[in-house]
Amino acid sequence: MHRTDGNTTEVEFLYRQHGPALLLFAQAVTGERNRAQDAVHQVFLKLIEKGSLSRVVDKKAYLFVSVRNAALNEGKIQDRNKPLDPDSAWFSPTNRDYAAEQNLRRALSALPSDQRQVIVLHIWGELTFSQISDLLGLSSNTVASRYRYALAKLRDSMFAKENSYANS
Repeated sequence: MHRTDGNTTEVEFLYRQHGPALLLFAQAVTGERNRAQDAVHQVFLKLIEKGSLSRVVDKKAYLFVSVRNAALNEGKIQDRNKPLDPDSAWFSPTNRDYAAEQNLRRALSALPSDQRQVIVLHIWGELTFSQISDLLGLSSNTVASRYRYALAKLRDSMFAKENSYANS
C-alpha cells in the first residue's frame, strides 16, 4: 500500500536533492551502474511505502547509510558483472572540460575502494568526516587519513597527466 500524504512529497524532494550524489556513492560501493540504481530506487521505494522520516535527525546521512546497506545487500543477492558506465552520475558543469573530467574519472577509479568511497561521500555527498565515520563504522581519524591519501593520489595522478600532455 502506497502512502499519498506529505511523505511522498518529502521523499520526492529528498530524491531530487540527494539522488545524484547517492547514485554516485552507490556506484563507488558496487562498481556497477545497474546495481547502484537498484539500491537507490529500493531505498526511496521503501521510504514511500513505510512512512515518514520525521524521527530521523540527519536525513542526508540516513539516506547514505540506507543506500550503502542496500547496495551491499544487493551485491550479496545478485552477481551481475556489467562494466561501470564512465559517463553516468557525474556533475554537469556548464563549461565542461572533457579531457580533465576524463582524467579525474580515471584517477578516481584507480583509487582503492575505501578511499574512493570517502572522496565521493565528502565531495559529492557533502557529508562531514563525522557523518562518514558513522556511516562506514570507522574513526574520524581513519576517514580523514583516507581522504588525505586519496587527495594526494588524485593530485599526483592529475599532475602526471597534465605533465605528460605538456611534454608531448
